[in-house]
Amino acid sequence: MDAFTTEAFTLLGLGLSIIGLRLYARISTVGYKRLQADDYLMILAAIVYSIETALAYSVGAYWHGLANNAMTDEERRLLDPSSEEYRLRVNGSKTQVAGWSTYTLLLWVLKAAMCTFYLRLTEGLDYHKRIMAGFGIIIATWLAVLFSVLFGCYPLHKNWQIYPDPGNFCQPAISKIDIFVTVVLNVLTDLYLLSIPIPMLWQSSLRPIKKAGLMLLFSGGIFVTMAAILRCVLILTDPVNGAQQAGSWAVRETFVAVVTSNVPMIFPLVNRWLRPVIGTIRSYASQGGKSGLSRSGRSANPMPGAFRLEDKNPRRGLGPRSVNPITNLTFSESEERIYNQTSNASQNQNGTLPQHGRDGGSDTSAVDTEIGGHSPGTSANTGGILRETTLQRDEAPTRREDRALGTTIRPTGRARDLQGLA
Repeated sequence: MDAFTTEAFTLLGLGLSIIGLRLYARISTVGYKRLQADDYLMILAAIVYSIETALAYSVGAYWHGLANNAMTDEERRLLDPSSEEYRLRVNGSKTQVAGWSTYTLLLWVLKAAMCTFYLRLTEGLDYHKRIMAGFGIIIATWLAVLFSVLFGCYPLHKNWQIYPDPGNFCQPAISKIDIFVTVVLNVLTDLYLLSIPIPMLWQSSLRPIKKAGLMLLFSGGIFVTMAAILRCVLILTDPVNGAQQAGSWAVRETFVAVVTSNVPMIFPLVNRWLRPVIGTIRSYASQGGKSGLSRSGRSANPMPGAFRLEDKNPRRGLGPRSVNPITNLTFSESEERIYNQTSNASQNQNGTLPQHGRDGGSDTSAVDTEIGGHSPGTSANTGGILRETTLQRDEAPTRREDRALGTTIRPTGRARDLQGLA
């Protein structure tokens, strides 16, 4: 077994394991019946990923890295159509066309899954139009890439023509039209997807270390883009071994894409597995006082299945500096929460407060959008995944207590709090 075969199937095993972890985390949280579109897209991605790896393996194992490229005109003329080399080159070229098709399909399925995840994550915020535009961009760019692969060389059979020389566009292993169209549209779509969560985090009032951590978590597309560009450069600079290079780097790039697309979903599961270690470290760190309480008077220990990254903000209780603050972040094993706080100022001027429930004793000053996990006081909406929780007013119109998280939330107009991630 050669080095590439070992690498390809090792990466495939790791990639499928990561997808399996994602599905395990989702099913253990919401059940089979409440899986969402991005979960099913990831199952499709696992199937396409397996096919792509098998095709990349066959390029070297069955066709010995040969295709209709890296031949002189004299070699093309003298090659006997009934020879073994001719068969290997024809079948190798056909495999390259199939490989380009599955490679691009896998990348764009992963993009669609991430866009669907963002749609759930930003429920209730002003990102719906941007995300729907993202779906349109993904579909349009995938069709453009597919047409360039299938019709960049026409008629299709010229993609495996040996003699006469069909030209670079009809040599799928090193076709410049396939390479440039795919790389450019791949980079542009990744950058657009990054434009959805990054601005929201950038405008938050989180400490720099927290902000950087979340931005890194959602910036996996950058690594995929780097891998795509590197693959492009290597193929163009080595046309002789282009067929083998294309298969090798396609497998590596798609592995990176699979991992980065699933990291935001498996992070809570890994957190749960590391909970004993994290809890031990935090218990030692939080024993500075006898009572185990923070300066604000609430417990320094996180809720079960979560750890709290708390801002050491000397202005706590005086209001945020930012117009769109994200003042406190909790990673839990099954929750993705985006808090959208609305001010009561305009409602008080009208002398009315929004009523909720039969007793009319609560208002909707904050909306807790959950993806995954169950928590007290929630009611299911479409699909049973996204739930809105209204915080009960129990002390004063300007102070609300979130008992589930043990935190105090003060109304700050249309400030948004990113309270967790699944």
